[in-house]
Amino acid sequence: MLIRTPESWPPALAAAAAMLVLATLDLLGAVAAKEAVVRRSPVFAVGGALVFVVLFWVYASSLQYAELAVVTLGWIVVLQIGVVLVDVYRYDAPAPARTWVVVAVLVAAQAYLLLGASAPAGDAPAGSQAAHTAAPPAGRPAAVCCEGAAGRTARVPLTRSARPAAFGEDAHVPTTATAEVVPETL
Repeated sequence: MLIRTPESWPPALAAAAAMLVLATLDLLGAVAAKEAVVRRSPVFAVGGALVFVVLFWVYASSLQYAELAVVTLGWIVVLQIGVVLVDVYRYDAPAPARTWVVVAVLVAAQAYLLLGASAPAGDAPAGSQAAHTAAPPAGRPAAVCCEGAAGRTARVPLTRSARPAAFGEDAHVPTTATAEVVPETL
């Protein structure tokens, strides 16, 4: 069901291509919406809706190759550049120099995100998905029972996900285990 890129493509190339395709589809849908309003055309409206269905399919497929935030930010930056260009060349909107400065800052920020996003394993920033799914340090309990009477033991199912790093490993593979949890006494 999902779109797959050739195996020879590195994940970063697949993610970048997905961002460009997403921005192009989003821009086509936006132009179709604008034309549907300007021309009062149901054909443009239906065409735009179909473009957004394809956009969702490409978006879901792109998440095989990069994290949600990276794909979304890349797509939006390219889309914003495209919107400025369409406004200038199709709808004769003015684009002062400060607009192009902002565009340059967005492109630089996106390049930093893409190039700096793939940190070595074990260096996940606090609050990241990788930090939440990592195994607990040795000697620490896998889970702590927060409710229940003191001294009671409960079996709690634990779920740990092997989440791909940005532009990293293969698809999301959930695994489950059961652990015996004893409430800690304070």
